[in-house]
Amino acid sequence: MGLWDKVRGEFIDIIEWLDDSRDTIVWRFPRYQNEIKMGAKLIVRESQTAVFVNEGQIADVFTPGTYTLQTQNLPILSTLKGWKYGFDSPWKAEVYFVNTRQFTDFKWGTQNPVMMRDAEFGMVRLRAFGAYSLRVVDPEKLLRELVGTDPQFRTEEVQEFLRQLIVGHLGSALAAAQVPVLDLAAQQLVIGQKLAGVLTEELSGYGVQIPKFIIENISLPPEVEEALDKRTSMGVLGNLDQYTKFQAANAMEDAANNQGGAGEGFGLGLGMAAGQRMAAAINQPSAAPPPAGPPPLPQQDQWFAGVNGTQAGPFDLNALAAQVRSGAIVRTTLVWKNGMAAWTPADQVAELGSLFAAVPPPLPPQG
Repeated sequence: MGLWDKVRGEFIDIIEWLDDSRDTIVWRFPRYQNEIKMGAKLIVRESQTAVFVNEGQIADVFTPGTYTLQTQNLPILSTLKGWKYGFDSPWKAEVYFVNTRQFTDFKWGTQNPVMMRDAEFGMVRLRAFGAYSLRVVDPEKLLRELVGTDPQFRTEEVQEFLRQLIVGHLGSALAAAQVPVLDLAAQQLVIGQKLAGVLTEELSGYGVQIPKFIIENISLPPEVEEALDKRTSMGVLGNLDQYTKFQAANAMEDAANNQGGAGEGFGLGLGMAAGQRMAAAINQPSAAPPPAGPPPLPQQDQWFAGVNGTQAGPFDLNALAAQVRSGAIVRTTLVWKNGMAAWTPADQVAELGSLFAAVPPPLPPQG
């Protein structure tokens, strides 16, 4: 290597990052023992951001585009290095490329079940899993809070932290939704959207957001799902008595179709037995209803009487007879009951004739 090649190797004149991975969030440009040449080209591609760091302090940030590095477009770095008059000699600085595209390969799941109170089933344990996407929205916060001096910050370094954060918010999200367990599947999209907003707010201090949160499945413990399956099966079967008769008829048909030797005799016997059971079940007389009790007593008529210009009553027939014996009601007393067209003297009502049989008529006037 000639002297000129050696000198050229000490200077960097093109700064760029061609990402050949799918999981790198931050990549530090390799600058070991090299200096950046003033006037070098900086190429920042779409979905990238370049951040210059001088002696541990974040300086200038570049969005997508191609730049010729001069003191004019490095105002913060120029101030940090004291370039007051456009100093053009090579200089050293760290350049971090931050990937701002949406990372969609994040998975999450609950290692332990999440407890939830359900109106129908009481306390239930739920497990859930799904996926989510992540995007860097503030490269400076990301470098300060998570990356530090890591030369290559990958998704696997933050995935477990995010999973724990998700599980921590999942229980409260399910409880706040106030959705019955059996209806959670219909609300997964809505709950996922709410969780995406909550997680984005929680992660704002780290410079990242969660654009999409997907709940792929929410499941109950196996024993609870088995009980639900039995409950569903009973609902599908409907009338168990009719189902038993149907099974007996199928057994008889299968036995009749069984051909050959002993198998035929066995099938015939099985079919006959099944047929007898089915016939007995169908022809079994229904149990006689229990003997009925005596019919209810007939409702007695309620009578009213006009006594001394005042309506009295109601009286049943026995009470009315007592009034007659006491002299409170006489033959000329007006009486009425439901169904009569008008008030009528008592002795003109056929139903009351027996009440006055033992009562003498009034004495004739004295001459």
